[in-house]
Amino acid sequence: MRPVAWTAGLVFLLDQALKYWVVHVLQLDRVREIDVLPPWLNLRMAWNQGVNFGLMASDTDVTKWLLIGVAIVIVAWVWIWIWRSNAGRFARIAAGLLIGGALGNVIDRLLYGAVADFLNMSLPGWQNPYSFNVADIAIFAGAIGLVLVPQKKEPEKPARKPRSKPADNHHDKTRDGAGKSG
Repeated sequence: MRPVAWTAGLVFLLDQALKYWVVHVLQLDRVREIDVLPPWLNLRMAWNQGVNFGLMASDTDVTKWLLIGVAIVIVAWVWIWIWRSNAGRFARIAAGLLIGGALGNVIDRLLYGAVADFLNMSLPGWQNPYSFNVADIAIFAGAIGLVLVPQKKEPEKPARKPRSKPADNHHDKTRDGAGKSG
């Protein structure tokens, strides 16, 4: 389970460090926008109270705690599933990406009441209205990895030979050394 824990820990730390830097150092929550490589990469602050693309957004505590609970259940389920499975290294890393990203967004909900989204990628002539964060990237990559990576197969056990039945002595005639029936 080391690849899961290491990957989850690295994603979690990177996500939280970048969010701290963007919110508290760059003060993007006040500045709102910083162009980095326009239009390709920009920082655009968005507080997401829902799930992807703001779905299920609500400023009520019930929604916040429901989303936290769902995320924790998913994290626990993925951890147990990978732990019990004979998953390969790549699947374990994918699980770590998903777990680390989900926990990063859970911490945002606990600290800020919403997820801090700040990365925005657009194209010339098209402004993307959505922002995302490192945790979102990790969750997406981890989920895709878990879906697309085949599970390791259990090593095949050698086929057992059927047990032979005891010989039927009524039909066998004993022979002497000359091959004649006695």
